[in-house]
Amino acid sequence: MSVQAYILIQTEVGKAGSVAKSVSAIPGVTLAEGVTGPYDVIMRAEAESMEEFGRLILSKVQAVAGITRTLTCPVTY
Repeated sequence: MSVQAYILIQTEVGKAGSVAKSVSAIPGVTLAEGVTGPYDVIMRAEAESMEEFGRLILSKVQAVAGITRTLTCPVTY
């Protein structure tokens, strides 16, 4: 069973577009869009396990320039 999650991202002012583009290029990311409200970008990603999710996706998301804060919301079935 795969692990899926939405990641809510706050960015530096004016960086939402570039952050959405950068995170959408990360393998495992299935959606990345700019939004309005308390967060600037929402993305959805999936991996085979929680360990893989953290190692292959979260670590790369946190390295993207312009991100100030993230909130990971795992999808439950």
